[in-house]
Amino acid sequence: MLVSLTLHQFALIDQHELSVAEGFNVITGETGAGKSLLLDALSLCVGERADSAMVRHGAAHADIYAQFDVENNSVVAEWFTKNDRPLEEPEVLIRRQLSNTGRSKAWLNGSPVSLAELKSLGTLLVNIHSQHAQQALLKPQFVVQWLDEMAQITPLANQTASSYQAFQQLKRRADDIASREAQRQDRIQLLQSQLADIAPLLAVDYAEVESEHEELSNIEALMQEASHGLHLLDNDIDEPDVMTLLGQVIKLCDNQVGVSQTFEQASEQLHLAQQQIIEVTALLSDYAEQQLPDPERLQTLDNLISLGHRLSRKHSLPASDLIDEAKGWEAQLEQLENEPSSDAMAAQIEQAWQDYLALATQLNKERTKAAPIISKQLIKQLQPLALPNARCEFVFTKKTEPSQYNAQGCFDIDLLFSANVGMPMQPLHKIASGGELSRMALVMQVLQATNADNNAAKPMLVFDEVDVGISGGTAQVVGELLRSLGQTQQLLAITHQAQVAAQAHQHILVQKHHQEQTESELLILTNSAQVDELARMSGGVIITDVTRDHARSLLSDVK
Repeated sequence: MLVSLTLHQFALIDQHELSVAEGFNVITGETGAGKSLLLDALSLCVGERADSAMVRHGAAHADIYAQFDVENNSVVAEWFTKNDRPLEEPEVLIRRQLSNTGRSKAWLNGSPVSLAELKSLGTLLVNIHSQHAQQALLKPQFVVQWLDEMAQITPLANQTASSYQAFQQLKRRADDIASREAQRQDRIQLLQSQLADIAPLLAVDYAEVESEHEELSNIEALMQEASHGLHLLDNDIDEPDVMTLLGQVIKLCDNQVGVSQTFEQASEQLHLAQQQIIEVTALLSDYAEQQLPDPERLQTLDNLISLGHRLSRKHSLPASDLIDEAKGWEAQLEQLENEPSSDAMAAQIEQAWQDYLALATQLNKERTKAAPIISKQLIKQLQPLALPNARCEFVFTKKTEPSQYNAQGCFDIDLLFSANVGMPMQPLHKIASGGELSRMALVMQVLQATNADNNAAKPMLVFDEVDVGISGGTAQVVGELLRSLGQTQQLLAITHQAQVAAQAHQHILVQKHHQEQTESELLILTNSAQVDELARMSGGVIITDVTRDHARSLLSDVK
């Protein structure tokens, strides 16, 4: 339940805090006074987009605060849990700040909140019915959605729509695959050809091949160099070699080991060096005396290197990068080869279609079962609104071709209406007048609001221009209807009809004052002030004793 709404520098309002009562709250005021400002402010607090024009002229920003009492509201508590937000008190405080630069911010119980989150929570707190609801009646989709909600089969309707969309997605995918089938096969052949070319390179370590090829191509020169190095290290002729000279130095140092620690350390290091040279000598000896490599091995390496150069030129990539690229070709080929053909998807599509048909059939069964009951509810509520002969009926017409089936099912659904005796029922958009549409829209909204679980916490209902197209005794009945609804649910409505306003549990007046800067003022009316406002609404600008007496009579009729 909305407890209070505080406005600061918002549009024509400088500063005001409005307490909202339980039950039926009504907003009145002259045309242009700013009655819709309260609805605009409330809409912003439940996630609607902001407009910098809403900031009062001369102010840097506007602030709106909405305080809700959510005690025993399990739906809201569940929302807070689901969104990982604490709800320590049975209260929700929403703050929305608008900047004159067009930016806006929002807070929920003091913590920043995104607009998407605020809108999600807002649907649980406030249900705003537009003054254009009667135009929505002319759209078949609105009638179907309303019927589903009244029959409490919206989950089944959503499941049917999702099933239809899944079927359509499979069809589009199959069509796309079919249109790309030729290109797909061409691409597969190209990738297979490229991978066949490069297969020998993928089977080896190309860097090692290059290194081995470089060495074997120069093997004779390398063997000669090994022999020359071996000769310098150790030889049997009179030329001095490293091992002979090293032996002499070792002997010199060994002779002085007992005299000097330096010579002792030098001796140790020289012995280590001698051992390493012996090992190097053995390596060079083996290398110098090895047999020449198998010509076939060299030819194999030549072929691999030539292949690498050829493919590198062909694809304008270094051989090492080309091998990495080939791994991507393998992944592409696997994906293309595993992609189902349009023919292979036929079974999936048929199954999806059968799943959709089963749901659509069940949905239609539930709709046709509920429709007569809901029609009677409509008629019962319409007849007191100066439509004593009103008749309503939902008509189901099966679509002629399966290709015409859609997310809403296999049937076209029309709400037929007749207001006059002896006149056949026809679709609303063909015969209903503006006033009749307005009353129908109001009744449908009221039924929708009262159809919810009586034990569940209900969102506040907001009606914008609730009295469009009605007057006189009909307005009286509308007011009584809203007051009755207010016994179990909080309402806020803008009205121009005194008969409606008189039924409210709380009457809010919006007045405009023209001073240095135009300003709107909000007043909660009681007693004589309420009588004067009802008299103005009934009789115009000049308030007389007659119009006041009429206003008092309206209040005295309130039950």
